[in-house]
Amino acid sequence: MQTAARTAWRWRLLAADLAMSFMWVWSSVLNKVFVHRVLGYGAHQLDGEIVRYAVSIANMFFFAFLGNATGGGYNPLSILGSAIAGDFSNFVFIVGARIPAQIVGSIYGVRLILNTFDGIGRGPRLNVDVAKGALTEGMLTFAISSISMMLNRKVSDSFFMKTWISSLSKLTLHILGSDLTGGCMNPASVLGWAFANGEHITKEHLVVYWLAPMEAVLLASWVSKLMFPTKMDSDRARRKDEDGNDDGLEGKHGKLS
Repeated sequence: MQTAARTAWRWRLLAADLAMSFMWVWSSVLNKVFVHRVLGYGAHQLDGEIVRYAVSIANMFFFAFLGNATGGGYNPLSILGSAIAGDFSNFVFIVGARIPAQIVGSIYGVRLILNTFDGIGRGPRLNVDVAKGALTEGMLTFAISSISMMLNRKVSDSFFMKTWISSLSKLTLHILGSDLTGGCMNPASVLGWAFANGEHITKEHLVVYWLAPMEAVLLASWVSKLMFPTKMDSDRARRKDEDGNDDGLEGKHGKLS
C-alpha cells in the first residue's frame, strides 16, 4: 500500500514539474509582452522596468505557492541538493525523472512560444567567453543557493518572508548577470531556448549553464551545512564522533563487553 502511494506521489511530482517548467518559460515571455506590447513601454524605459520587476516578484510568489501546493518545481538546481542529500533511490528519481521532466516542459513551452509570437527573441545569450560565463553563472548560482538554503534553515516557518527575500535576491542577481550570461540560474529554462536554436549540445551551453551552476549548488550545500547546521546535522555529527570514539576504544583496549 505504501509503495503504491509513493508511486502515485512520484507521478504527481513529475506532472507538476513538467507543468511548472512549461509555465515558467511562458511567464517570463508574457511579462515582457504585457509591459512592452500591452502597456506600450519602450525597452529600458524606467517606468516599464519598474512594472516588469514588480510583475516578476509577483510571479515568483505565485510559483512559490504552486511549489508548496504540489511539491513540484521548475529549476533543476533547486532539487539537486535534495538529490545529493537523500538516499540512492531518491537520487535516481530526481536525476533520472524529475530533472528530465523539467527539461521537457521547458522545451515544449519554448516551442509553443515561438509558434505563438513573432520576433519574441532567442532567449538568454552568452556575451562573454566561456570561462567568464561559467564564473558568472557559478557565482550567481552559489549566491542564490546559499540564500535559499539559509532561509530554509532559519526562516522556514514564514512563507511570505522567505519568498520575499528569495524573490528580491533572485531578481537582483538576475539583473547583475543579465548583460553577461542572461543571469538565468535555471539550466532547464536555458535548455528550452537552446534546443529551439540548435545550441543545446555546444560546449558553451553545457559548461556555462549546466556544469558551473551544478558545481555551485554542491559547494553552497557544503558551505551551508558548515555555517547553518540543523539539529539533524548536529545529531548526525555527534553520532559519528561517538562511533569514532567507540572504535578507538575497541582498538586500544579490545572490544568492550
